[in-house]
Amino acid sequence: MAFEGLSEKLSQAFKKLRSKGRLREEDIREAMREVRLALLEADVNFKVARDFTKAVTEKAVGREVLESLTPAQQVIKIVRDEMTRLMGSTNSEIRFSSKKPTILMMCGLQGSGKTTHSAKLARYFRQGGRRPLLAACDVYRPAAIEQLKVVGEKVGAPVFEQGQGDPVEIARAAVRHAKDYGFDPVIIDTAGRLHIDEALMQELQAIKEAVSPHEILLVVDAMVGQDAVNVAEKFDSDLGIDGVILTKLDGDTRGGAALSVRAVTGKPIKFAGTGEKLEDLEPFYPDRMASRILGMGDVLTLIERAEQEVGEKEALKTAQRIRENKFDLNDWLEQLRQIHKMGPLSQVLSMIPGVQGKIKDEDTERGEQEMRRMEAIIQSMTPKEREKPDVINPSRKRRIAAGSGTGVEDVNRLLKQYRQMQTMMKQLTGRTGGKKRRRGMIPGGFGPNLPF
Repeated sequence: MAFEGLSEKLSQAFKKLRSKGRLREEDIREAMREVRLALLEADVNFKVARDFTKAVTEKAVGREVLESLTPAQQVIKIVRDEMTRLMGSTNSEIRFSSKKPTILMMCGLQGSGKTTHSAKLARYFRQGGRRPLLAACDVYRPAAIEQLKVVGEKVGAPVFEQGQGDPVEIARAAVRHAKDYGFDPVIIDTAGRLHIDEALMQELQAIKEAVSPHEILLVVDAMVGQDAVNVAEKFDSDLGIDGVILTKLDGDTRGGAALSVRAVTGKPIKFAGTGEKLEDLEPFYPDRMASRILGMGDVLTLIERAEQEVGEKEALKTAQRIRENKFDLNDWLEQLRQIHKMGPLSQVLSMIPGVQGKIKDEDTERGEQEMRRMEAIIQSMTPKEREKPDVINPSRKRRIAAGSGTGVEDVNRLLKQYRQMQTMMKQLTGRTGGKKRRRGMIPGGFGPNLPF
């Protein structure tokens, strides 16, 4: 779970503040020392950590905080606000040109995920109704062009390539092609190196001069911590970047890059890569990320993800079946699949306020296993059994268990949960008078009882 180590240490520091009914200035300074240590352990830039805790301390030792009825909550709010400001305050969107096409130039070190995130970006823009074109300008790395074509096909974005030619000329030709055929934006996938060298920078500068990109986006691996900030600083000084895409924010990242890159370079984080799948890309919202780091969840992103994966038509269809008491195991199977589409269970749970840090990794792993077991059981049923579970007798249970690689007790448990869910839905629709289920509810709201 992203930022788990940092979140736990910050939570411990704030727990001590909450345990005190009245705060003294010494209590706040001691808490800020622990916060600074947690930030440094998370690989946050030393100056950034020092300035951050200094700013929080200055605001928190004021009379209005120390003498308030909830001083600990006031301090945590100050920490959240300062952390939001540190990461840029507001979401920084891609600036599209009024004169098409908008040209986006991707750059970064080799292995940072540049090619994959070019495709992720193309998918993001396609969902917004645009027609992106991917330009293959990494002519050195073996199979780089083929990789871009593969991921481009998966997201439905065409790839412009001219083989192992001159990357500057390929970039020019790609822009001309986009103008002729109405593509917008053009996403230029450039070459990377294992380290920053003069040859790399000269080539990137030549492409920049040739096509005049509207935005230069640097792709950096959040797993490398402070080194990601150093890379961003060097690329910005030599090339002039407009924004950063942080990758691998779903892994065991310490969070230093996310908290430092804006403060050190002055450049905003525009997107965050949150997984290996091509749909695992989301706009970077500083306020939401601060809430996640502080264990406050991120309900807005969770709702947006649910709406994106489910869609209004499907949500209304499910609501209609619930109101008419027709919700069967086919619908439940679809709900389970929708939860999977939203990302790993640990990632989804981390967005729920109060959950982060309270559920262990082994619990979420058991939850994932339980969901996969349920899917397997339902898929082993015949269409008739899914529509009318009451027909499932002992012999059918044995067949279903054998077909799904589970036990009869697992089948019984699933059927029991389904009956309990039906009872709950009847009570709910009875209380609400058959009103429509509100759009934005998380799919799986009537889902399985997971082992948490």
